[in-house]
Amino acid sequence: MPAPSAAVPVIRLKSDRAPGHPWVWSAQVHKPEERLPPGSVVEVQDARGRFVGRGFWNGHARIALRLLAHDPAEAIDADWIAARIARAVRLRRELLRLDRDSDAWRVVHSEGDGLSGLVVDRYADVLVVEYFAAGMWRFREAIHAALLEHFPGARLYWFAESHVQKQESFDCRAAAPPAPVAVHEHGLAFHAAPGAGHKTGFFADQRDNRRRFAGLARGRRVLDLCCNAGGFAVHAMAAGAREATGVDMDAGILEIARANAAANGLAVDFRQADIFDWLRDAVARGERYDAVVLDPAKLTRDRNRVLDALKKYFAMNRLALDVIPPGGLLLTCSCTGLVGEADFLEMLRRVALNAGREIQLLEVRGAGPDHPVRADVPEGRYLKAVFCRVD
Repeated sequence: MPAPSAAVPVIRLKSDRAPGHPWVWSAQVHKPEERLPPGSVVEVQDARGRFVGRGFWNGHARIALRLLAHDPAEAIDADWIAARIARAVRLRRELLRLDRDSDAWRVVHSEGDGLSGLVVDRYADVLVVEYFAAGMWRFREAIHAALLEHFPGARLYWFAESHVQKQESFDCRAAAPPAPVAVHEHGLAFHAAPGAGHKTGFFADQRDNRRRFAGLARGRRVLDLCCNAGGFAVHAMAAGAREATGVDMDAGILEIARANAAANGLAVDFRQADIFDWLRDAVARGERYDAVVLDPAKLTRDRNRVLDALKKYFAMNRLALDVIPPGGLLLTCSCTGLVGEADFLEMLRRVALNAGREIQLLEVRGAGPDHPVRADVPEGRYLKAVFCRVD
């Protein structure tokens, strides 16, 4: 556990201008002469020796510095961590009042809450902690203690994806994941499955978009593509959709989707299939759905593959149009953070042109407010949810 101390190593920037972003790349700094363990707390100075801030250093990672504090009086220690977590919890409970709508919400959203490299999700009495940075992993005891102060009696499950551990040079050996837990959202029951390989167990970021879509889908025939645990389909049926079909490749997550529909006394037809194959067959059968959701998983983490991702978004949206009759609704989503909103909307323009259809953009939404975005970290607005009318 890092000890709170005013005497911390100094990292010097190559520029005399302060960074405009909490991430500082390795090419922007002078590497220290002494070897510092990944995740060390350091003081950052500009090229002229002026104080810039304090944060985590990692000489093994592309993000060499994660700036956390800019006040010289602030020390990055267990108390600082606890204060930031307390601030994040107050936002959700006192301002957003999320407990009125759900017991599944994001507690800490990394840079959005000033805690770069840390994500925490709450699912009823389970807190799922995901580590993205060696610095946060070194503070894990303080993080876990602070969380339990706000959620007494909660069960903690923590993990880090293997590629993150490799990039950041730390070893997080996750315990066995907890059993799926019952959560509630806008009056409906769902199962969150931490450790099942689907983010931190439940897509709470789409909570408000599920409700919005359901309101628009009343009386319609719904198709939920890349349906995961079936949240859109279940919400739509509860709101009065005529019928709903969900399609996903993952047989395991479809079992959870079926359990979600059953928990709410709703009938949803879930099918295991590749959406491209399924849509082609549906087109051949002459099937039509007048409310379609397309919410695929993240398509790339590589900046060099963004164009490939946009081509795949084009292909799946273009095919989806073939099952939507004139006047139908399309909610198309992207959680690929490297794909910007402007590029995603341009992709839709090209889809409409190619199909000879008119796509009216009704609303462009993102993740719920429990996923705040810092003004200087636009990458934090990763989710695009575009509500469209198709003629």
